Amino acid sequence: MVDYTITITDAEQKALAYIAVDPQEWITNLVKARAAAGIQEIYDLEVARMMNDPSVESIPANKETVVLQANIQSAAERANNIPMPTPNPV
Repeated sequence: MVDYTITITDAEQKALAYIAVDPQEWITNLVKARAAAGIQEIYDLEVARMMNDPSVESIPANKETVVLQANIQSAAERANNIPMPTPNPV
C-alpha cells in the first residue's frame, strides 16, 4: 500500500470546503474512483490479451490479481516512448 500526501494553499482548502462537506473524503473518493477506472481499463486490456494468447491456459478470477500480474508500462514510461514529431523545414 502507498500513502500520498499533498499540500494545498489556504485558498484551495477554502474552495474544497465550499464544494465538499468533507474535503479529505472528497479527495480520497476522487483518487479511488480514478484508480478504479484505471484498474478496469488494465483488466479489460489484459483479459483480451490473454484470451487471444493460445499459450494462456487460464485467466485469474480475481481482477486485482489480473492487474497486478499485467506487464504494462506506466503513463510516464508510455509518454517517454512517444516519438517526437520532426519539424518540417521551411
